[in-house]
Amino acid sequence: MKFLAIEIDIPGITGEQIKPHLKTESKRVLDLYEEGIIREIYFKKEKHTAVLILECKDKNQAETILQSLPLVKENLISFEVSQLVPYNGFSRLISNRL
Repeated sequence: MKFLAIEIDIPGITGEQIKPHLKTESKRVLDLYEEGIIREIYFKKEKHTAVLILECKDKNQAETILQSLPLVKENLISFEVSQLVPYNGFSRLISNRL
């Protein structure tokens, strides 16, 4: 299953608090990417927050994986996680099942 994880800033956390953890965060994200768990990763242009697409067996696994990130472990960021499902709009339109 695919999951969308959007980073949520924790109020009061500064860049200076995050900076010492960025190298270990990057290493962990790379490991998860190479394992095929993190399939895509982006930053929002408007606000430098991470957006990840994960491939996991269920939402619990996705949340557990995100908890393994150093910035999450240190309570410096969190994530909102949503399961993604295939788009079925085309078939509804084609079969007139509006």
